[in-house]
Amino acid sequence: MITWFAIALISAAMLVAVVCLAVFLRGRAPNDYSIGGTLLIGLLLVAQIVISTVAPMTGNHAVGDPLEYWMYLITAAVLPFGAALWALVDRRRSAGLVLMMVSLAVAIMTYRMLVIWG
Repeated sequence: MITWFAIALISAAMLVAVVCLAVFLRGRAPNDYSIGGTLLIGLLLVAQIVISTVAPMTGNHAVGDPLEYWMYLITAAVLPFGAALWALVDRRRSAGLVLMMVSLAVAIMTYRMLVIWG
């Protein structure tokens, strides 16, 4: 796992969480910024899957349990796409809160993946 990429992913997830919280507090339905930011986090996680697949081939092996790492990564990669679909189907105010919570969950899970990788 590349440390700077993980930090960028955590920062992006926290920024999207703040945007989604602002949309929720304004009483609005999720907009292009909140849904697009969530999808951007999902794409960054897909890139992380590619990085995590190539990294062991270049000598950068995980120190912790690889199964635990991959379960965190797969779960974190599915969450943003599911939440964005939720926000598109359910256009109520509460969908913004779901997007915020998913962004926070991805940030926490990415930090945990960084710790597992070592």
